[in-house]
Amino acid sequence: MDIKIANTVSPVIDLLRKRWSPRSFSTQEISSADMQTLLEAASWSFSGGNLQPWYYVYAYGGTPGFEKILNNLSHGNQGWAMNAAVLMVSMAKKERDPGKPNPWSKHDLGAANMQMALQALSMNIYCHFMGGFDSIGMAESLNIDTTVYELVACVALGYLGDPSVLEESLQIRETAERKRKKTDEISMLI
Repeated sequence: MDIKIANTVSPVIDLLRKRWSPRSFSTQEISSADMQTLLEAASWSFSGGNLQPWYYVYAYGGTPGFEKILNNLSHGNQGWAMNAAVLMVSMAKKERDPGKPNPWSKHDLGAANMQMALQALSMNIYCHFMGGFDSIGMAESLNIDTTVYELVACVALGYLGDPSVLEESLQIRETAERKRKKTDEISMLI
């Protein structure tokens, strides 16, 4: 499949122009060494007070852990995410210290997720982040203490596959031109 490169107005580095969220994945597996590289990339993200309040649970395709994550995704996500090489749940630690909330932990997790996504892309691995999942069922299935962690996003990881294997409505989305709001719609100079 051709890579969907963003047609930006201003010059942006190629890694950012190439980043997108596919739904079609090949059968190629991600090695454990490559997964460690992705997690290492996430670990070097910035965070408030250098607390690194992120935590990841992941599983390789064909394993019971993969099925636990897959079964707690929304129905719409299950249909294509089942072909990913790895499924992951990213979560944010709720407190800085006992009794002291960390209201920025999800921001920090988002930054770590983006670092992982860019590292993955540099290795021709793609990430599709998802908010469509049953957080209560997922936490129970994975034995996550929700008093400590908030489940924020699930991630399907893999190498690009053939979009023709997707149902027609997803094929259209998979091959559509990428678009974004103009910068004046998302910012204001004061």
